[in-house]
Amino acid sequence: MSTSEYVFYLIAAVVLTVVVGQVLLRRGQPFLEEVFQSNETARSLNTLLSVLFHLLTLGVLALLSTIDVPIVTKFGIALVVVGIAYGISMLVLLRIRERRRQDQLFERRAEQRQRLQAPTAGNSGRTAPPTS
Repeated sequence: MSTSEYVFYLIAAVVLTVVVGQVLLRRGQPFLEEVFQSNETARSLNTLLSVLFHLLTLGVLALLSTIDVPIVTKFGIALVVVGIAYGISMLVLLRIRERRRQDQLFERRAEQRQRLQAPTAGNSGRTAPPTS
C-alpha cells in the first residue's frame, strides 16, 4: 500500500468513527435521560460510552491499518468493525434501560406489598382475639 492510500484509509476510518460516535452521543442522550431520570447522570454516562466507543474502534482500525491487504478490503473490515462497535454500544444501552425498568418494577411491587400489609385506620395492625 502506498503512503497516500495509507493516509487516505486512516483519514476515512477516523472520519467514519467520529461520525458514528457523534450519532451515538447525540441520539443516546435522550435514551439515557429516560433510563436514569437525571440529565447529569445521563450526560456523564453518555460521554463515557462515547469515549469507550472511540478508543476501541480507533484502536482496532489502527491495528487493521498495518495488515497488508487491498484498500477495499480494509474499508470493508473498517465498516464491519464500526458496525460491531455500534451494535455493542446499543446493546449496552438497551441492557442499562432494561435493568432500570426491572428495578423500577421491583420497587413498585415492593411499595404495593407494603401498602397491602399496612394496617388500616382504626385497626392499628391488631388482630381480633380468637373466639372459643
